[in-house]
Amino acid sequence: MPQLMTVEELGDYLRFNKKTVYRLLKQGDIPAIKIGNKWRFDKKAIDRWLRNGTEGVRSRILVIDDDELIRSIFKETLEEQGHTVVTVGTGAEGIECVKRWDFDLVFLDLKLPGTDGAELLKQMRSAKPELPVTIITGYPGSEMMEKALKQGPFGVMNKPFDSPDIINAVNSFLKARQPKR
Repeated sequence: MPQLMTVEELGDYLRFNKKTVYRLLKQGDIPAIKIGNKWRFDKKAIDRWLRNGTEGVRSRILVIDDDELIRSIFKETLEEQGHTVVTVGTGAEGIECVKRWDFDLVFLDLKLPGTDGAELLKQMRSAKPELPVTIITGYPGSEMMEKALKQGPFGVMNKPFDSPDIINAVNSFLKARQPKR
C-alpha cells in the first residue's frame, strides 16, 4: 500500500510552503492523485520525481554555521551528490563569500557568534536580493526567527537533521528552480 501524504505533509517533507505545492499542482509538475476533492501524494513517486528531475543539476552551495560537525556533514553529503560546497564558520566570512561569489543556495545557521543569522540574512538580501536562503536552526520559534521572517521568503531546516534531510532540501530547491520543459 502506498504511503500517501497530504498537501501539508508534502510541504513539510519538501520544505515548501502550501502555495508552492499548489503552484506545482496547477502547472502539472508534481506527481499527485486526487481522492474525492483532496490532493494526495505517493511518497515513493515524489522521491522518484525528485531524483529524476534533479539528475545532472549541480549547484554551488554556501553553508554558514559555527558548528564544525554540521559544516562537515553538509560538505560531505552534498559533495557526494556532485555539488560544489563552500563552508564558513562566521557571519563575517559568510557575507564576504556572498559578496564575492555567486551561489545557487545558502544554508544559514540562525544563531552565530558575533552576529545573528537574521542580521546576516538582511545583509545578504541587501547584497543579492534573489539569493535563495534556507535557515538551519534549533530555535524555530525564537525572536531571531521572527526577525528573520521580516527579510522575506526563505526555507527552514530544523535541527536535528541528517544527510537524507539535506539531500531532500537541496533536491526540492533544485526541482522548484528548474525551468519548465
